[in-house]
Amino acid sequence: VHLIESGGGLVQAGGSLRLSCAPSGRSFSTYAMGWFRQAPGKEREFVSAITWSGGSSDYADFLKGRFTISRDNSKSTVYLQMNSLNPEDTAVYYCAAANFGNSWLPDEFLAVKNWNYWGQGTQVTVSS
Repeated sequence: VHLIESGGGLVQAGGSLRLSCAPSGRSFSTYAMGWFRQAPGKEREFVSAITWSGGSSDYADFLKGRFTISRDNSKSTVYLQMNSLNPEDTAVYYCAAANFGNSWLPDEFLAVKNWNYWGQGTQVTVSS
């Protein structure tokens, strides 16, 4: 296991959660980090990603500004602050890492197949 997620749980609609992702056994400080999610019966989908320096980040259009990604390279940790959660956000959330160098193109970071390292996932359940 290279990445370990934490912070998932059960929350009521309108509530907030903060997910964390920390490496295990190696550093990912020079890697882009991303969050993906997978709901039952659906494919894994892009949620958000951030460059290795933290200088650029992107979000899925459906989020409408509710989530914020950040990273603290001194702690080798990436975070996903999730606000105004709704039942449609219920899914297993996965942390991922990839070495895109200084490139930051949607064709790269939006595709699941381009991410090299994955965590085991953390369950987020939003009740109505």
